[in-house]
Amino acid sequence: MRRTTTLSTGLASLLLVGAWATVAAGPASAAPAPEATSTSHSKAPASDALIDAMRRDFGLSRAGAEARLAAEEKATAAEPKAKRAAGAAYGGSWFDADSGKLTVAVRTGASAATLASVRDTGASVRTVKYSARQLDAAKARIDELAAPDGVSNWYVDAESSSVVVGVVASQRADNDVRSFLAKAKARAGGSAAVTVEETASAPETFAAGTVGGDPFYTGNVRCSIGFSVHGGFVTAGHCGGAGQGVSGWDRSYIGNIQGSSFPDNDYAWVNVGSGWWTVPVVLGWGTVSDQLVRGSNASPVGASICRSGSTTHWHCGNVLAKNETVNYSQGAVHQMTKTSVCAEPGDSGGSFISGDQAQGVTSGGWGNCSTGGETWFQPINEILNRYGLTLHTA
Repeated sequence: MRRTTTLSTGLASLLLVGAWATVAAGPASAAPAPEATSTSHSKAPASDALIDAMRRDFGLSRAGAEARLAAEEKATAAEPKAKRAAGAAYGGSWFDADSGKLTVAVRTGASAATLASVRDTGASVRTVKYSARQLDAAKARIDELAAPDGVSNWYVDAESSSVVVGVVASQRADNDVRSFLAKAKARAGGSAAVTVEETASAPETFAAGTVGGDPFYTGNVRCSIGFSVHGGFVTAGHCGGAGQGVSGWDRSYIGNIQGSSFPDNDYAWVNVGSGWWTVPVVLGWGTVSDQLVRGSNASPVGASICRSGSTTHWHCGNVLAKNETVNYSQGAVHQMTKTSVCAEPGDSGGSFISGDQAQGVTSGGWGNCSTGGETWFQPINEILNRYGLTLHTA
């Protein structure tokens, strides 16, 4: 890239990192940032900026924020062990912020030995009617239905041991919505319960028209660059199709979309060249310091999570649900994770991160960062596996 004396908003130093920009802007004569040679590191302490962001968004003291991060790290490590311990009786799990522990749902009738094995992992236990396998199977059958506009999403909720269907409140009485709910309950049969929750509005993707100085463009669409991978970066699929050229914040050429899927999925990856390179960082936009990416361990439901995007920059919230089906006007997208983090047009493709662990790329949602809302992301590990990519880590 040619040398420039000014950078776009928020891109004054390390540009595209981690989830926003996996590439950094610099003069053509600059040497590329060195590639990471190992993904094994000791746990780095949370930065002051991250602690401050959690204090702002969660109303915590510094000690409270540090304690929550430590508890979430333990819960993330315990979750796969607890799932194995529960075996066929596993009903799902979530992080309980009040107790600071992982809670594991176990189907009623499980043996005392099974319950003890789950508790031995450090998790709390709650007995439920249905196993996760039953609930997932019921959701998969509901996935086969065509959903009307008034149905926003559906997902398995371990805490209520049910498949929850989100309905736009103003369309609750719509005949097509009522018909969908009846079919969903019939599909679930006696193997799972179906419950209904009202949402404020239907979800939409967060792409935007061109605005000068933002991280990347495909044609007249602006999105946020996602996590760096070796050889490129990942972002949202609705930002562009395979083969499209991608330009950076300064409109200089970055590369091409190598693979893209939307709807059904919402992910894409872009190769990087022409003077751009990848770095394992998520841009803090001056709200927090740029965050290093050290891995991609998935945080449990209930854990805190933060999002970086080119429109609304840095915001935090909680993981609300996993493996959710989201019904956009363009079609349903599966295996999404729902959060209480806000977002707005232009944030699409940006990074979701918990501590130093990459979680996924922003897809869409409802609401905004003035009044609040909910946002879904496509999990990062699914994208890496789909395209055979390797996350760039510090």
